Amino acid sequence: MFFFILNTIIQILIMIILLLLSIAFLTLLERKILATIQRREGPNVIGVFGLLQPIGDGFKLLVKEILIPSSSNSFLFLLAPFISFFISLIGWGVIPFSEKTVLANIDAGVLYLIAVSSLGVYGIMISGWSSNSKYAFLGALRSSAQMISYELPLGFSILCVITCCQTLNLNEIILSQRYVWNFIPLFIPFIIFFISGLAETNRHPFDLPEAESELVAGYNIEYSAMSFALFSLAEYSNILMMCALNSIFFFGGWFSPFNFFPFTLLPGSFWLGIKISIFAILFIYIRAALPRYRYDQLMTLGWKTLLPVILGYLILTISIIYSFNIFI
Repeated sequence: MFFFILNTIIQILIMIILLLLSIAFLTLLERKILATIQRREGPNVIGVFGLLQPIGDGFKLLVKEILIPSSSNSFLFLLAPFISFFISLIGWGVIPFSEKTVLANIDAGVLYLIAVSSLGVYGIMISGWSSNSKYAFLGALRSSAQMISYELPLGFSILCVITCCQTLNLNEIILSQRYVWNFIPLFIPFIIFFISGLAETNRHPFDLPEAESELVAGYNIEYSAMSFALFSLAEYSNILMMCALNSIFFFGGWFSPFNFFPFTLLPGSFWLGIKISIFAILFIYIRAALPRYRYDQLMTLGWKTLLPVILGYLILTISIIYSFNIFI
């Protein structure tokens, strides 16, 4: 029993360290890609080609003083970033990086992820309220309304996948895509899932909670040093999570896109990492390419476009599967 607990703790620590390194270099990748698109240099001073820039930024935030507004609720103010960061980490426990590389291969993995993702709004609301700032509070309200609104089309997209695969286990969802990836029969749910993922993570063109021209920085405007860094880490962890879920639900997870001999020798975690990287680059490119939505347009898109379309597609999927007894 002792060795089992010790082994589990070691696996959790390894996963957290690798995730933090991935987040650090995702920020560098984002800055490099944005710089290339905008025809400028980007980070190029710390380390060769600026590769050590994330480490320098992290050390700078670590040694800076944390400023607490005098009129804020200091306990909740400091607690909020830890809540957001912790919730962004615990979802990774059920992500299968290969057929046997998963921390907790539970049968209700999809339900667990949906439950964990719905908790993320609490850290944002607590930070906005406890800051005692009108800009932070407005940013928190915007973010909460946005996340709750887009959870519905996101959830119904996942329900289409569950209906086809007949399981809530993430590993079994991947195994059901051995011959046909889900994005082929479920292309519309994939598009809606991807758009909802952008809105859930407050990314362009849905970054209304952090609209610089209106709210300066949104719900985290009063935060500095490591408390601000925790919000940033939580945001990028959620981005990688959405990229991983896109890969698992619609693109075969750790399955190779090739069936011939040389490529099947590569581990499944390699292929999942490639797919996550492609989606992460797409997230970054969308930030550079698309303008920001107006807030009423954001809500109209979620409630009047995405939700009716995915509901209709879900009904169609259920009707076809149970009428003809077809399963992917």
